[in-house]
Amino acid sequence: MFYIGIDLGTSAVKLLLMESSGKIENIVSKDYPIEFPHPGWSQQNPEDWWKAVKEGVRELIKDVDKDKVAGISFGGQMHGLVVLDKDDKVIRPAILWNDGRTIKETEYLNNVIGKEKLSEYCANIAFAGFTAPKILWMKENEPDNFNRIAKIMLPKDYIAYMMTGVHCTDVSDASGMLLFDVKNKKWSKEMCDICGISEDKLAKIFESYEAVGTLKPDVAEELGLSASVKVAAGAGDNAAAAVGTGTVGDGMCNISLGTSGTIFISSNDFCVDRFNALHAFAHADGHYHLMGCMLSAASCKNWFYEHILESKDYKGMEGAIKDDMLGNNKVFFLPYLMGERSPHNNPNARGMFIGMSMDTSRTDMIQSVVEGVSFGIRDSFEVAKSLGLKIDRTKIVGGGSKGELPKKVMANVLGISVDVPENEQGPSMGGAMLAAVACGEYSSVVEAASKIVKISSTVEPDPEITKRYEEAYNKFKQIYPTVKDLYNTLL
Repeated sequence: MFYIGIDLGTSAVKLLLMESSGKIENIVSKDYPIEFPHPGWSQQNPEDWWKAVKEGVRELIKDVDKDKVAGISFGGQMHGLVVLDKDDKVIRPAILWNDGRTIKETEYLNNVIGKEKLSEYCANIAFAGFTAPKILWMKENEPDNFNRIAKIMLPKDYIAYMMTGVHCTDVSDASGMLLFDVKNKKWSKEMCDICGISEDKLAKIFESYEAVGTLKPDVAEELGLSASVKVAAGAGDNAAAAVGTGTVGDGMCNISLGTSGTIFISSNDFCVDRFNALHAFAHADGHYHLMGCMLSAASCKNWFYEHILESKDYKGMEGAIKDDMLGNNKVFFLPYLMGERSPHNNPNARGMFIGMSMDTSRTDMIQSVVEGVSFGIRDSFEVAKSLGLKIDRTKIVGGGSKGELPKKVMANVLGISVDVPENEQGPSMGGAMLAAVACGEYSSVVEAASKIVKISSTVEPDPEITKRYEEAYNKFKQIYPTVKDLYNTLL
């Protein structure tokens, strides 16, 4: 049988067709526009998503036996606000995760309602990208539209609704709305009251691997599929990507070094750190996860290598860095080029080099950029360890992990084994795996991951290098607290 995974991203939808064993049969991508009606605003028309998905599905399955397609599921951009009226028509363009219009509402939630209350209600504090601040913004700035709201949905859930007619969401994506009681996996009455909405305006909650329904007959005909095809709830993009890399079950870890960087740690038990430095969300495997997000990861290398050094020879530049140099660098780089989220939650933070002298070389600075990203990940790693989580290995994916050096530095900075998966199809692969579980191909998400995800190589830490990096990290972690008060004066 075949399973379709749909990754509803910010600039495009990526669709993947997976055979039961995990073999990828086809991949299709379809772009759609983003609107920027005001500086800092970012929104999209949900109908554009649906059009792209329909075109993508038809292209994806054109060369296979369509009767063998059994299930569909999703990964998707999180936090976006999709609002429907009583006739299930879209009221306004969806406000996206990277939209910055809710600064006032975010400050209200964190400082007036209070971070302690938010953490009690939802296990998280407010960020400008989350969904609840967007609802408050609509209430204040678009009261007529606000009063028309009959259903509040997330981006991928709009696609699931269009396929099945069911207003649904999953626990992982709901966790990023600041409306969801993560620990108890139910909507928070307190947060609904704060936002001025009733719970019946929110979607029905499912586990990520649960079927929400089957294709509506008219949709099935339009797509060229059977109306018996099951549609599973799916997951937020990071949780779906974690499924795709096998980061499921207790104490599993995945590091993704894309434009931004994330460390994703799965746990059988709910836990939250007292400063809410990490996001505490429900996971697509039926349990929970912690996630730290640094806003600049691979983008640090892109900035320094290509824009400052004006070179794209990543391999050549990093190849000059030998093992005896690791942990001995006197130059440190703070990777806060776009501010920082985890664990500092400081949008005013900025990047910096420190420790340079007359004998500092170009290679020292290149090395410090690679190390700075790994040190930034370790900041979140330490928060997770402080909660008693035991992590002895991690997977690593993303453009920023390409080449030998980034993986070697990460393994030794964290002092754990670093596994490289065979493929990096991310949320679309995770979506297809969730569909397979919903259809009974596998008994659980953990079983699916254990049978489908393969490791191509492993980088082990070297005890001597790890020891040197322990000393270096102890220096690095003192820099931000020392300079953080300066950032406000630099704006």
